[in-house]
Amino acid sequence: MPLEQGQGSGDFREISGRVHLFHLGTRNTWGQLTADSFSQSNPPIVTTLANISSQLPTGIPGILSGSVAFTRPDAGNGFHGGPVQVGAAYVDGIRPLGIFLNDAVGNPYENKPAVASERGPFVNGMATIGVGLWETQEQIGGSASLTYNVGDRLFASVNGLLTNRIDDAYEYQVVADPDNVTCMGVVRVAPDSLNTLLVLNLRV
Repeated sequence: MPLEQGQGSGDFREISGRVHLFHLGTRNTWGQLTADSFSQSNPPIVTTLANISSQLPTGIPGILSGSVAFTRPDAGNGFHGGPVQVGAAYVDGIRPLGIFLNDAVGNPYENKPAVASERGPFVNGMATIGVGLWETQEQIGGSASLTYNVGDRLFASVNGLLTNRIDDAYEYQVVADPDNVTCMGVVRVAPDSLNTLLVLNLRV
């Protein structure tokens, strides 16, 4: 079961296996999941082996806990889901909203709420969270390993994970302009051999 403790400065909540809420923002359930939220492959777009994050679980279809929730105007007004290409093009208007709390099927003990309700909760609103998913490799123009440091700005990658490399941001691939890219958050604690999470202060 998800772990929940009391409110306040020591608040700690674990929601599924890949998101930890240290200071709660908004758990947003407004809007509807796209159909491909339940079937997308992971990684969904850049699939070259050398570019795949070492943090990605294998064989799990659909949106993942700890991945980025995007607006999806291609599916309709008010829809959200993972990243998508139409043909070989990144789609203008797809913007990051927050971080998904659950996988597409929900938490293991929740009786598949997303399937029943077509809702996929995501966290936003200035929370402090720790995620177990992030890009470990460059996505566009190379495959070098990425290093995270306290204070790094984070963006939504083309594969829907957090990255500190702006060239890999989905929005940057639509319009190659740093001013067009949403800052998802700022690294508060970097992952290392002693810390298994990327902890960030959300900015969306």
